[in-house]
Amino acid sequence: MSIINEISENLQTGKVKAVKELVQTAINDGIDPSTILNDGLLSGMNVIGEKFKNNEVYVPEVLVAARAMNAGVQLLKPLLIEEGVQAKGRVCIGTVQGDLHDIGKNLVKMMMEGKGIEVIDLGTDVSPETFVNTAIEKDCQIICCSALLTTTMDVMGEVVKCAEKAGIRDKVKIMVGGAPVTQEFCDKIGADCYTSDAASAADAAVELCRSAS
Repeated sequence: MSIINEISENLQTGKVKAVKELVQTAINDGIDPSTILNDGLLSGMNVIGEKFKNNEVYVPEVLVAARAMNAGVQLLKPLLIEEGVQAKGRVCIGTVQGDLHDIGKNLVKMMMEGKGIEVIDLGTDVSPETFVNTAIEKDCQIICCSALLTTTMDVMGEVVKCAEKAGIRDKVKIMVGGAPVTQEFCDKIGADCYTSDAASAADAAVELCRSAS
């Protein structure tokens, strides 16, 4: 088995120490850092994403795989910067104002990072202005809003209005998600994209970033 395949396999089972050692060995062997990233780490995370979508693995497995991926990425980061490797896009994500739930948001973040997207995590209880100002300052292609409470869903509509007011609505896509959110609600508030699970959100974000570039 090639070292790249070993990285992918160990990532899928969440073996942080093994992934770090294998990535370091691959670097020492002179393997191109973007090959290690794309064919080792990200392809392993893609497998986990698909399995998660099909209910073959659950949140704990995703969390340990993401931890292993992040450990590998940390070693590669300085080399990728030297190479000038660009992220596939930039996204800011947060749970909307009044809502402190973050498990869903964190899963979406991990899945997006697993697709090679740069994610700015704004945390929970995020105001519409913070979403929009971050998107402007950090040049994000997408704003991702999460909500678990029906009482906080309407803040997503405020984010759309705030983006319109700031004059960035034609440049920045707005994605919404969370247990009470539906496609119908997404259409009603004028957001661009709704997905029902974290893996689909990551796929949709890649497409949106591609069409924005």
